[in-house]
Amino acid sequence: MSRSSPSSSSELLRAHCAAISNEEAVLREGGGKAGHERQRKMGRLPARERIGLLLDKDAQFFEIGLWAAYKMYEQWGKIPAAGVVTGIGNIECVSCMVIANDATVKAGAFFPQTTKKVIRAQRIAFECSLPIIYLVDSAGVFLPMQDEIFPDEDD
Repeated sequence: MSRSSPSSSSELLRAHCAAISNEEAVLREGGGKAGHERQRKMGRLPARERIGLLLDKDAQFFEIGLWAAYKMYEQWGKIPAAGVVTGIGNIECVSCMVIANDATVKAGAFFPQTTKKVIRAQRIAFECSLPIIYLVDSAGVFLPMQDEIFPDEDD
């Protein structure tokens, strides 16, 4: 086994970073263009746009859990970011935890990982004394998996 030259190692690292960035862009699309169009036809904005309007002008949004439920539940289709956006951003100059169901993903329905992600966001908010803003647009629990969804911290 030969060692890679520094230039080929850095090129490989750049390629991996680009692949991750591309996949993150796909995850941020949630239910994709069709899901976004469906929301707009109903007079609604997608979750990340609602969050953007809620945050202070030029405020950063530190998203948490973008990769949650990655490649899980494939028998039901893709569930990007566990169907919910969570993160920290400033609202009226106050750092807040923001949680928003992504209605472009299975109508914002809750999957087991959705519940875990929301509880994790709540735990972070509690430990950091952050107010929580929750933008709810959800069909409720995903019925075929309702027996696996319970909001607690134990598995």
